[in-house]
Amino acid sequence: MKKVLCFGEALIDFLYTKSSPQGPINIAEFSQFPGGAPANVAVAVAKLGGRAAFAGQVGSDMFGQFLQQSLRSYGVDTASMLSHPDAHTALAFVFLDSSGDRSFEFYRQQTADLLLKSEQIDSAWFDDCTIAHICSNTLVNESILETTNTFLGTAREKGCLISFDVNLRHNLWPQGKCDRDVVREVLKRADLVKASREEVDFLEPEGVSAFADTAFASGVRLVVVTDGAEPIDVRLPDRQFSVEPPGVTAIDTTAAGDGFVGGMLYKLAERSDPAAVTGDIEALADVLFFAACCGAFTASQEGVMNALPTLANVQAMQS
Repeated sequence: MKKVLCFGEALIDFLYTKSSPQGPINIAEFSQFPGGAPANVAVAVAKLGGRAAFAGQVGSDMFGQFLQQSLRSYGVDTASMLSHPDAHTALAFVFLDSSGDRSFEFYRQQTADLLLKSEQIDSAWFDDCTIAHICSNTLVNESILETTNTFLGTAREKGCLISFDVNLRHNLWPQGKCDRDVVREVLKRADLVKASREEVDFLEPEGVSAFADTAFASGVRLVVVTDGAEPIDVRLPDRQFSVEPPGVTAIDTTAAGDGFVGGMLYKLAERSDPAAVTGDIEALADVLFFAACCGAFTASQEGVMNALPTLANVQAMQS
């Protein structure tokens, strides 16, 4: 099993659970969960039985300590998870509607994850690493963008397959909306790109075909577009096909996309040559159906890392 290195933010998800009346007002109640998209992906790989490592920075506060302990408890290698002496750990408050869809309110101004510097990227992180994974939440300002580009450059030098989950969170960007040009440029440096249909519509108004063609022209090998319960649109430079996800009742979609990506990277890391799967349609379809089961299972559970499946959970869905 190859090692998967996930880079970016680890943060606290405060998930809305209920509200209680107190006099003339309602008081919202939240439960604390470890989270952050790339941290979730690392845990997803580890819970399935894979080798996962997380690279990023949290505060030396109680939230940062909780995150480090949580990732280690799930089996993630945290040797490349740093602690900032002064800055706080990022927080996110997560609200769910009646269908399980989520919205976020972030507290991430000058937090530890955004203050990670290029010179802190250590080439030793990539030793024995085959897949390096990022998402767009470390592109939101010039400083962390530079650090992310250093991470990607080192990953490429070390021969890693690069995975990019678009994972747009507009309210993390200073202007309140993602910078399309920044995301498009970083996307071109990846080998594997995963996006939702909504994200593709934002980044490329001309549609999935134009989005994929631009990616392939830059050397991307695979584009995967998810659309909730709808078929997964799979694009390769010379062909396309779809994968039907399993049907489940969605309770909480907070980490469903991370579960999907974690499942995909786990299955790729099982292979002697993960990049070669793009030349084997049957094998790729199996990888992506497994990933879809991981995402569907996660959506059917409440929570974040605790909702991500074990291998036994996925095998039960596939049987």
